[in-house]
Amino acid sequence: MNSMAPPTEAVMWSLIHAAKAVEQRMESALELVELSSPKFAVLTILVDANDALTLSELAAKSSCVRSNMTQLIDRLEADGLVRRIDDPHDRRSVRAELTARGRERQAAGAQRMEVVQKELADLLPADVDLAALCRTFGALS
Repeated sequence: MNSMAPPTEAVMWSLIHAAKAVEQRMESALELVELSSPKFAVLTILVDANDALTLSELAAKSSCVRSNMTQLIDRLEADGLVRRIDDPHDRRSVRAELTARGRERQAAGAQRMEVVQKELADLLPADVDLAALCRTFGALS
């Protein structure tokens, strides 16, 4: 073990504080376009799908329970960012569809996220191995 390396406990706490700081930067950036992280995530899933999705599909893609997705879609619908439509394949199901306003708001959120990503990239040393960091962080989740 390298005697210059920080103790594991220090690494753990540094990681926790860094994650909170990144989350706060993201939330602050999204607030500028009147979005939260969960709303932005759902809008992004719908943009990427380029189609309406069932609430169950949205819940699965965002790793959230369907009851939470229903509440989130309620809020997005109230904001005029999505609308519920009948599922043509299953009468018991509904789909969430992006509105033009939802697509615009997601694009604005994506621009804000690009700024946050650039700010974070500027904080990293030039020689940092981003692939190794991603593998390490991925192993933790």
